[in-house]
Amino acid sequence: MNSTARKPRVAGFALFTLFLTAVFVALGVWQLQRRTAKHELVAALTERLAQAPVALPLPSQWAALDPARDEFRRVTFTATYAPLPDAMVYSSGSAVRKDASGPGTWAFLPARLAGGEVVVIDAGFVENTMQDRRVEDRAVKKLVTGQPVVLTGYLRFPEASGWMNPAENRDKRLWFVRDHRAIASALGWGAVAPFYVDLEQPAPENNIPRPGPLDVHLKDDHLQYAITWFTLAGAVLIAFGVWVRTRRESQGRP
Repeated sequence: MNSTARKPRVAGFALFTLFLTAVFVALGVWQLQRRTAKHELVAALTERLAQAPVALPLPSQWAALDPARDEFRRVTFTATYAPLPDAMVYSSGSAVRKDASGPGTWAFLPARLAGGEVVVIDAGFVENTMQDRRVEDRAVKKLVTGQPVVLTGYLRFPEASGWMNPAENRDKRLWFVRDHRAIASALGWGAVAPFYVDLEQPAPENNIPRPGPLDVHLKDDHLQYAITWFTLAGAVLIAFGVWVRTRRESQGRP
């Protein structure tokens, strides 16, 4: 009777062990796949960022732009900053700007092309840990001169808002997600391009806001995570083997 009862217990523990092992191995393989995909992404972005700037796509081509193919493409064009309220987007640090590793805000302004179309410009980083709107106003006011300026930067596409993102602060015109279309709608900028431009140059005299070149330095811990999951899978199998051996010895079996 006891032997019959013990067999299902061993079988059940064995199935549970196999299940955990399969889960840990699958997670390890998934991390290796993510590592491969990230390396491919970094290689593609590094190549794209190193290319010479090209003319901004024509408005008739905007609908066909694809983030997977066109994000981080360097472009150059002439536009005039519009005399409309700017927006600030909070940042705790950037994965593509080494000179913006601390908290601050990105200055988003609408700029009008010669044909009247509006392109949103991320004019650069403002180090402003207190989120003082007066500091931000002084930083962007000098950019709005009413004169056309040649801008060089990178095509970027809007971020999706997550449930953990704080709501925007309309009084400070402060957002926490780089969704330029939502910002444009809230601030009355009118219809805007489906992308925004991360400004590389020119920089204002005091370098505030601070534009600059992008440099991909995405965090890559996937190999360490994969090793951890595979180690856990091995540990589960070893623990099961030790348990079975101890069980047999306690029952006086060879």
